[in-house]
Amino acid sequence: MTSSGDTTASSPPAKGAVLLVDDERPLIELFGEVLAPHFDVVLAASAREAGFQMHKRVFKVVVCDHLMPGGNGLSFLVHAREEYPNTQRVLVTGYMKPEMLLRSVNEAALYRYLLKPVSLPELVKTVQEAAKLHDQAVAGGAS
Repeated sequence: MTSSGDTTASSPPAKGAVLLVDDERPLIELFGEVLAPHFDVVLAASAREAGFQMHKRVFKVVVCDHLMPGGNGLSFLVHAREEYPNTQRVLVTGYMKPEMLLRSVNEAALYRYLLKPVSLPELVKTVQEAAKLHDQAVAGGAS
C-alpha cells in the first residue's frame, strides 16, 4: 500500500481536525483562516451540516456558535458530547448571563466558552489547548 503522506522525521506532524459551526459566513471564514496554520479546519453553516461532518471524520475540537437559525448550538454540543465524548467542545456566544453559561458548561461538558466579540489570539490558544486535552483523552489520560 502506498500513501500520499511521507512519515519520515522531516515531515511535520499531522494536523488535527477542527470543526467550526456558525451561520455567519464571514465570521466562520475568519476563524478558519486563523486556525488553518495549526489545524485541518472544516466549516459548517448549521448544526445539521456539522452533524454530517462529525459522522465522516474525527474532530479534536468543535467550536460552535450558540444561536443559529434551524438549530441551537448548545443542543448540538450536548449531542456531540454523547456521541463523541473525546471531542472537545467550545461554545461561542453573545449572551453573558452567568446562570445560562454555567448551565451550558455543565450540560455540554464544554472545554470553554468564548464571548463575542471573540479575540482571535484567544480563539487559537483555546483550540490548541482543547486539542491537547483531546489527545490526552484518546491516549487514555495517562500521565
